[in-house]
Amino acid sequence: MLDFDKAGGLVPAVIQDNQTGQVLMLGYMNQAALDKTRQQGLVTFFSRSKNRLWTKGETSGHTLEVVSIAEDCDNDSLLIKVKPNGPTCHTGSTSCFGEEETAERVKAFQFIAQLEQVIQERKAHPVEGSYTNFLLDKGVNKIAQKVGEEAVETVIDAVAGKLDTMKGEAADLLYHLLVLLAATGLELKDVVAVLQERHQKK
Repeated sequence: MLDFDKAGGLVPAVIQDNQTGQVLMLGYMNQAALDKTRQQGLVTFFSRSKNRLWTKGETSGHTLEVVSIAEDCDNDSLLIKVKPNGPTCHTGSTSCFGEEETAERVKAFQFIAQLEQVIQERKAHPVEGSYTNFLLDKGVNKIAQKVGEEAVETVIDAVAGKLDTMKGEAADLLYHLLVLLAATGLELKDVVAVLQERHQKK
């Protein structure tokens, strides 16, 4: 049970993007705000300045959909993971704490992880018409050949300074590399572990 009495009837609630892990904002809740948050599935705070309940996004439409709610070990604060519908900060930023560039990088790496998961799922449960399954059915040699072709095309565009088309070739290279890893029983984390080990030796 949350200890609302410790801080005069309110507890701090840290709001975190469930997908990226980025901290979006900090607000305060009383029991009524927490109850409404749980009932509606949208984050509702107690506004100390307006002295009333306030659902985030009630004016802007940039609501925070609740994914999970957790109490800390002292039962006097909350961690709420959410799906944000638009920017969280009133300034238009994703987070009230800034770090826009960091958030975009995190989202990019999250997508790579999702893509790898899709490839692994295709391997375990083939889907008719799937290009990934087409490649996996061809075997390691064919997939490795595709990785080589995409690598060469990426290099050619890089040397020629064709950055727009290079992005596409690099995307093809990354995708086919993930398929090759899956075909050989490896995962991206295995490759990252090697990079981490090398980094620690420097």
